[in-house]
Amino acid sequence: MPHGDPIAPHANSGQGPRQTEPDRDDTAFSVTQTGDAQAPSASSRQAKWPSTTAAEHAVSHPSSLLCFHARNVPSIGIETYLQRILKYCPVTNDVFISLLVYFDRMSRKLSSQSSEADAGTNRGDRPSGAETKGFAIDSYNVHRLVIAGITISSKFHSDVFYTNSRYAKVGGLPQTELNQLELQFLLLNDFHLMIPLDEMQQYADRLLQYGGREETTGTTPRGV
Repeated sequence: MPHGDPIAPHANSGQGPRQTEPDRDDTAFSVTQTGDAQAPSASSRQAKWPSTTAAEHAVSHPSSLLCFHARNVPSIGIETYLQRILKYCPVTNDVFISLLVYFDRMSRKLSSQSSEADAGTNRGDRPSGAETKGFAIDSYNVHRLVIAGITISSKFHSDVFYTNSRYAKVGGLPQTELNQLELQFLLLNDFHLMIPLDEMQQYADRLLQYGGREETTGTTPRGV
C-alpha cells in the first residue's frame, strides 16, 4: 500500500468470513490465568457503581488493567498469535489498525488519570485507594488486549463478524473471561469506538513507515 493511499482492505473483504475451523492441536495453548484472580467481575463492579461513572472507576480500579495481565507469558508469540487470529477469524486491515488507536486512547486516559492522582497526592486530597500506575503493553497483557480489541473492533467496523465463543476459542481463553475483557476494554475507551478516516490513515501511514525502517536497517521489531 503506497504511502498516503487510502487504507487497503484485506483480500478477503466483502466475501464474508472464511469458515476455517481451528484444529484440536491448534487450540492446545492458553492465555488464561490472570494475575488478578481475586478481582471482582465487571458485572459485580457495575452493580456497585452507576453506569455514568463506570468508565471513570474502570480507570482507577486496580483490576482495570490486571484483568489483562497473565501470571505467565503465553507460549505463543504475538506475531504467531496475530496470524492465528487472521487465519481463523479473518478481518480487514482497519480492524488491526484500530487497535493502535484504541491502545493510544487508553494510554492517554490512564496517563491523565495518573497525573491527576499524583496532583491530588501533592495537595493532600487524593482519594483513598486511587491508583497511579500507568498503562504499558508487555508480554503479559498484549495477547488479552489484542483478542479483546479485535472482538470489539470487528463488531464495530465490519458488517460480518464471529461469535464471542469463536473469538475465545481462537484466542485461547474461556468465553466468560473474554466477555469480561470485552467490557473492560470498552470501559477503558469510554465506549468511544468511532475513528475518523484521516486518523485511521495517519496510523496506517506511521505503521508503514515503521515497517519500512525495519526493512531498511535489516532489524526485527522488539517483541513485546
